[in-house]
Amino acid sequence: MSKKDVWNVPPVLGEKLQKRLTSNVGSLRSQKKTLTGREWKFVQELVAGDGQVTMKECALRAGYREEKVTAWKLTNPEICPHVVAAIQEYRAELNAKYGTNYDRHMKDLQLIRDKALEAGAFGAAVAAEYRRGQALGTIYVDRKEIRVGTIDSMSKEEVMRKLDEIKRIYGAPPQNIIDMEPIDVESTIEVEPEFDANEVIENGNKARSRTVQKTKRESTGGAHHEDRIEGELGDTGLPDSIEE
Repeated sequence: MSKKDVWNVPPVLGEKLQKRLTSNVGSLRSQKKTLTGREWKFVQELVAGDGQVTMKECALRAGYREEKVTAWKLTNPEICPHVVAAIQEYRAELNAKYGTNYDRHMKDLQLIRDKALEAGAFGAAVAAEYRRGQALGTIYVDRKEIRVGTIDSMSKEEVMRKLDEIKRIYGAPPQNIIDMEPIDVESTIEVEPEFDANEVIENGNKARSRTVQKTKRESTGGAHHEDRIEGELGDTGLPDSIEE
């Protein structure tokens, strides 16, 4: 493959690069070639910045001028198997040094808790012990309830089902519903008459006048009644006294 063809090769994808770097090339001790200073620098940059830097940047930091071509060659197990072997061993070394598992995680949290208690940092000690319980999985269990979706995202069947459920819980609406137009409703509304002060005064005067006239009639009617009785009796022909 010529230099021009190498430059025209599309960038190596993550999955392809991972496949190349995990190829079986043997141990670093079994390789025929030894790493140069720049090759070892490239290995360090690539493994330490895994997922954060590109191969081109690693080659640039290692001191190569044609970074893209060099990075492709250095990660090719057929061209530079000794570099790929160094990448594999250095990655395993870092994983063993900084990696974690359940036992190490629990031990480190216990160490943090004890140091925090010695320093009087009880909050940090409680937090470390809480994390130990969470990692154990049988002491602290997080329970979360997430509700998503609105009525806009519901189908017609779902809406009708929810309405039926609400009716069962809170009771159905009244069945005797009258179908009326707004005009019919307005015509059935009773309108109270407006208050007229003058009319009230006039009605009061009329009532008072009728009461006065009735009182006068009753007073004059009593005197006429007595005269009428005397007239009806007249001269009965009876003696005024027993002696006569």
